[in-house]
This record gives sequence, C-alpha cells and structure tokens, in this order.
Amino acid sequence: MQARRRRRVKIIATLGPASNDRETIAALFAAGADVFRINMSHASHDGMRERVAMIRSLEEETNRPIGILVDLQGPKLRLGSFDDGRADLHKGDHFVLDGDPALGGPSRVYLPHPEILSSLAPGHRVLIDDGKVLLRVADAAPGRASTVVEVAGRVSDKKGVSLPDTTIPTSAMTDKDRADLAAALEEDIDWIALSFVQRPEDIVEVKTIAKGRALVMAKIEKPQAVQRIDEIMAAADAVMVARGDLGVEMPLERVPGIQKTLTRLARRAGKPVVVATQMLESMITAPVPTRAEVSDVATAVFEGADAVMLSAESASGQYPREAVATMNRIAEAVESEGIYPSIIEAQRAAPEATGADAIAEATRDVAETLDLKVICAWTTSGSTGLRIARQRPRSSILALTPIDAVARRLALVWGLHPVVTEDARDERDMAERACRHAYIEGFAGEGERIIIVAGVPFGTPGATNNLRIATVGA
Repeated sequence: MQARRRRRVKIIATLGPASNDRETIAALFAAGADVFRINMSHASHDGMRERVAMIRSLEEETNRPIGILVDLQGPKLRLGSFDDGRADLHKGDHFVLDGDPALGGPSRVYLPHPEILSSLAPGHRVLIDDGKVLLRVADAAPGRASTVVEVAGRVSDKKGVSLPDTTIPTSAMTDKDRADLAAALEEDIDWIALSFVQRPEDIVEVKTIAKGRALVMAKIEKPQAVQRIDEIMAAADAVMVARGDLGVEMPLERVPGIQKTLTRLARRAGKPVVVATQMLESMITAPVPTRAEVSDVATAVFEGADAVMLSAESASGQYPREAVATMNRIAEAVESEGIYPSIIEAQRAAPEATGADAIAEATRDVAETLDLKVICAWTTSGSTGLRIARQRPRSSILALTPIDAVARRLALVWGLHPVVTEDARDERDMAERACRHAYIEGFAGEGERIIIVAGVPFGTPGATNNLRIATVGA
C-alpha cells in the first residue's frame, strides 16, 4: 500500500509516448501523480483502452483509487492549402478568407469552415498559427471575409486559426469527439475534459451523453467562456484553466488575473479547479525547472487550486518522473510554509444557506478548535467530501465511500484522501470504522480524537447532517 500524500493539492500527469508503459505509469504514481490524463488529440481508442487497463491494474496493486481524465480534442480550425505551400503577408495587405477550395496565394485562401465565415463580422480578429499572424475583418459576407493584415508573417498549409471575438454557433464536440466520448465511457473512466467550451449548453450536451458515468470538466480556453463563466461553472462538475489557448486568444498579461478569478469562483462554487499548461515546460528537455516555473506552480498551490497539471512534461518529455517528483516537492514545500494557512483561509468562501454546508463549516471549525488531525467524511455520491474540501480545513480529510467510481473522482479534489469501504450500517459502525481507517491510513494514533461527518440515513446522497467526535481505540 502506498503511503498517503503529504500535500493537499493534487497532481495530474498526462500520458504519452514517454509514459506509455506500465512501469513508467507506476513510477509517475509513486512520484506523486494522483490522476492520469489521456489526451484524445494524440490517442487512438485502442491506445486509450490500453492505458486505462494499465492504470486500473496499478490501482489494484497499490490499493489506491486513481483518477482517469480523458481530454476530448474539440474542433480544430485550420486554413486550407496554398499554391506554393505558403504565402508571406505584409502589414496593410488585404487578404480574403473564403469558401472556394482552390489553392490559395498571397491575396486569399480557402477556409474550410462555413460556420466561421457565417459568423465573422467587421472588427473581428483572426489569429493564425497561435497568433503569429493577425488579421482584422474589414468586410464580411456569406462565404467570404475580407481582412487587413495587422501583424505580418508567413502563413502556410493547414495552419491553425483562432477567433477571440467570434462566437461560433456550433457544438464544442466534433464527430471524432462523440466517438471518443462513447469509447471512453465504455472504459470506466472518471472525468471528461471538454475543449472549445463557449457556452453552458456545450457542457449540458456532454453530460446528457455521459448520464453520470463520468463527470464533466470545462476547459476554459476561450474569451467567450470567460464572459459566461458563471453559467458554465454552474453547468460543469469542474473547470480547467487551460492557459495555453487562453493566452493565444486573450492578451497574455490578462491570463494570471483570469487564473486567480477562476480559481476563486470555483472554490466559492465548491467545484474542483485545475491549473494547466506550461507549468514546468522547461523540464521537457531539462532535468530541473526554471525559477519562474517553480513560482508559477507555487502560485497555483497558494491560490488553493484543487490540482496542477503536467502536459508534455510527462507525456513526451525526457524527464517525466522527475517532472512529477519536482511538482510534488514544490507543492509540499508551499503547503509547509507558515504563511500558507492564512492565505488559504483569506480566500475561504462563505457557506451556502443549506444544512449540509452549515455542517461542513461546523466540521471545519470544530476540527480547528480542538486541533483534530483528521476529518473523516462518509460520502456516497462524493458531495460530502466536496463540501468539506470547499472549506479548505487545516485538518486532513479522509473520504470514506462504498463506491469505487466516487473514490476515483475524488482523487482530483483538494485535500481528499479517498478510501473504498463498505457503507456504514449504523452510527456505531460509522464511528468505529472511521477510527480504524484513520489509524490504518496513518492520520491518527491510538487515543487521538477524530471528527466524523456523514449523512443519515446512510446511503442517501447529499444528506450531510451528522457530526460526531470519536477517539481512536476507545
């Protein structure tokens, strides 16, 4: 059995060519990974199934719930092709995007996305190749948009297109995404990350298909999503601050503020929030990170993010295990800083006016007043665990659940140490087994007190209404 983590923030590691075998996945887990991400932009269905099987095998061996996040690719907007394979655009040039599939040149190119051409309007920006070239729409008509080059550069075949000002009236899911989603839901995965989210309806569409078989995480990577974040937050089960694409479609200097805003909104809503993209980017090719990267990870931990994510660092980098271990050390160091509790508490959200939230806040207050080391939360649906984690208590949180899927989902959540066990039969059993697991898992010793929170009657989802103090070994 693996020793419990000595940190509250969780680590998501992306699997890829550098981490495709069971030995490496086991090494990443031992180094600190709590959840594994499978990026369907680069994974086939068979490849996804193989990785899920390896993770579940590791889970059985270590007797620890491990979360699996499947990340859908989303629409990929690209230019057509050029006569010479490329064209050089100069500032002030007029350049046309149209629906003609003929090869392009220095004055026009095919844009194989009629939904874009019907949505562009004068003044809208069109970014090409991650913003290396910037066009401004001067005139738009059905099937054609005339633009002026504002930032010059070379464009070439199939380069990506970003539209920071344009809401495209299409689903966030492509046919490929629907097929990937169906395949993933057959494989007992825990979280679905949805790309290209613009509106809450995008989340609802995926949740309707998933039917509770997996929770849905909204990737916030477009200005349109930021503008409607309250609605999206309400619809989603979690959010990811996808800083890569967000930094292309919005001014880079705004991304840190958006990250802080989204983190606090998610904490207030009691929804898990993940900070992602380029956290330890230099470790793709170097065994140690830069000072700025260490500070970046530390900032997310100080903000109380539920999880921080590695992408290429663990998927295709030269030092995947070292990247996870480095992120683990940074998180442990930040959380051991004397200033950490006061920063976390300063951002604590007021409880909602429900009995369950009142119990969760009281649980935290009692635990801190009595200096109890651990809160044991019995949770059938996961909601009790989420409510306790929302309070960001100083005590450790042991989440006891009879459902494997719930334990795996909670592996993503700040501070939660999920354990699968039979549901409590009565209040005495609830206390005795909570004490036993707290002792076995190393959270409390003989004679120490713990606090237990649960819903009665047992097995009723969301009915958090019972708080009890018990003594281990009594």
